[in-house]
Amino acid sequence: MKKPFRSIILATSILVGSTSFAPIASNSIYAATEQVQDLPNIAILATGGTIAGAAASNLDVTGYKAGAIGVDSIITAVPELTDIADITGEQIANTGSPNITNDILLNLGKRINTLLNEEGIDGVVVTHGTDTLEETAYFLNLVVKSDKPVVVVGAMRPATAMSADGPFNLFNAVKLAASPEAMGKGAFIMLNDRIGAARYVTKTNTTMLDTFKSMEQGYLGAFVGGKPYFFNETTKKHTTESVFDITSIEELPKVDIIYGYQSDGRHFYDAAVENGAKGIVVAGSGNGSMSDASEEGAKDAIEQGVVLVRSSRVGNGVVSPKTFGIGADSLNPQKARILLTLALTQTNDPEKIAEYFKEY
Repeated sequence: MKKPFRSIILATSILVGSTSFAPIASNSIYAATEQVQDLPNIAILATGGTIAGAAASNLDVTGYKAGAIGVDSIITAVPELTDIADITGEQIANTGSPNITNDILLNLGKRINTLLNEEGIDGVVVTHGTDTLEETAYFLNLVVKSDKPVVVVGAMRPATAMSADGPFNLFNAVKLAASPEAMGKGAFIMLNDRIGAARYVTKTNTTMLDTFKSMEQGYLGAFVGGKPYFFNETTKKHTTESVFDITSIEELPKVDIIYGYQSDGRHFYDAAVENGAKGIVVAGSGNGSMSDASEEGAKDAIEQGVVLVRSSRVGNGVVSPKTFGIGADSLNPQKARILLTLALTQTNDPEKIAEYFKEY
């Protein structure tokens, strides 16, 4: 295991874009090390995104480069972390979240399971771009084999912004990961003082700080006065209750999402089958409805062995069972894709996969 991050920080100033991250005096680091031996050990795994983004101007909150800053700089920018935990940092990837691949997900999930299996690690925080953050969080919710907290955190403004939200989000995420109350509750999404369940929270706005919401099921809790307060729990299976084990998996099956719209056709279904899709998630209109033309393509895909799940482009509500295809329950298309991908590592039986969508 790496040494605690705070014991190896160099007392130098880090300059990114137009923002200078203040140094931590080396003598204060070692003094603090002697006083807080009993702090929880939290591993921060970085994947890039806006929280690690940088722009030429501290007023630029949309034209930045995602993943421009490494994990060490992200941690150094929040010296208060050393007051609440012993921190280790590790760079898993450094990219915008639209570029997160199945390979990165597998690597991340396996690394987290390895870390949480160690007695010296009390929790894990994953820094991540917000665009696909909910997908990674839900993946971890299904594959992590520990009751120890896993918190996925991001930011809507880059690290160089005048009022960057990343540092406080990260501080809260570490505090949540270190909280005994967070044990056994599944993977969390932690932004804007809200504690969300990976199963329920989704991004709802392109740029606003309060973009992550749990519209119908509600949040698990919130941070008030620097303390996490919990008032809900998810009813769905997760982590140690999950049947999905990625230990020996080297490649995940290909699953595509096809969006429904007026005048759509079957060509996207034909293309998905031709390109090796093992599963298709339909982002249908309303209650997972499809046009006659798209239904033809979907039924032919099913006949060729593709498993089809019907979700909705609406964003909320349960997709009820249909005459063909599997209802996605309340999962949006992007999370339905994650569950179907993992389900296909277990079985191709539509009836069994339909049960997974009720349970998870």
